[in-house]
Amino acid sequence: MPELAKLLTFGFIALGMALTPGPNMIYLVSRSICQGRTAGMISLGGVALGFVVYLLCAALGITALLLAVPFAYDALRFGGGLYLLWLAWQAVKPGGRSPFQVRELTPDSPRKLFTMGFVTSLLNPKIAVLYLSLLPQFIDPQHGSVFAQSLALGFVQIVLSISVNSLAAFTAGSIALFLARRPSWLVVQRWIMGAVLAGLAVRMATAARR
Repeated sequence: MPELAKLLTFGFIALGMALTPGPNMIYLVSRSICQGRTAGMISLGGVALGFVVYLLCAALGITALLLAVPFAYDALRFGGGLYLLWLAWQAVKPGGRSPFQVRELTPDSPRKLFTMGFVTSLLNPKIAVLYLSLLPQFIDPQHGSVFAQSLALGFVQIVLSISVNSLAAFTAGSIALFLARRPSWLVVQRWIMGAVLAGLAVRMATAARR
């Protein structure tokens, strides 16, 4: 097991990253508002599975391949960037809606909700970078199995991320109601969200490989 001080420090950093808006949170909030909290929780299950896949890859040393092979990393990086740009366009296009704006959508099946959550999580290249660049800094071979320490640290990240995203999904309805009563805030919120998503997409696409 990692030292307690390292575990707490890693948890603090992971919490800060979880609180940073990203495609996972945007998808979960949108789905919770459109189809209810249950749909949001099912989608969150898919997102969590994506975290587990990256964790196991990192613990087994496979994630290094994504950074060693330019095409593999760039495919994830540009795929994630394009996905963020698509979300930004959906927010600011004429007639576009805020993800917090209640609207009628054809309900998706639990299987599709779970799959979309899983794909959204996998298309975020920052997760692969997180597990490759951050985890090793908190692992000390002198404190036991590297594999076990990797799993322990990854478990902390997953628990914190799921907690934050669960809260976002459960409060999405309240935020939507607040914005529905203030139409001007909806417009401002849409453009702010669009700008942030576009900025994240550009930064993701232009990020240097480490």
